[in-house]
Amino acid sequence: MSDFFGVSQGQHAALNISTPTTVKTGTGRAQRVNVLVAGSAAGAVYDSASVAADAITDQVGAIPNALGSYLIDMPCLQGITVAPGAGQTVTISYD
Repeated sequence: MSDFFGVSQGQHAALNISTPTTVKTGTGRAQRVNVLVAGSAAGAVYDSASVAADAITDQVGAIPNALGSYLIDMPCLQGITVAPGAGQTVTISYD
């Protein structure tokens, strides 16, 4: 989905994520991550239906430890799991 400026964004959002969180199970598309609190380490977005350590192996995007909005725009088959870096708080939009 695009807004009238042509910026890719998802139809759903998960807000204020500061710990590893599965925001969707099953197929979907991770669209955009907004870093609200930069933290001291980078995070990642995974094609995974679980936050279990052995399940989050298929990384589809990086979350820089710098404030801003970052386009991921990657399909996910298993689910969408967001793992913020140390001290990060992020928001993700997804379909």
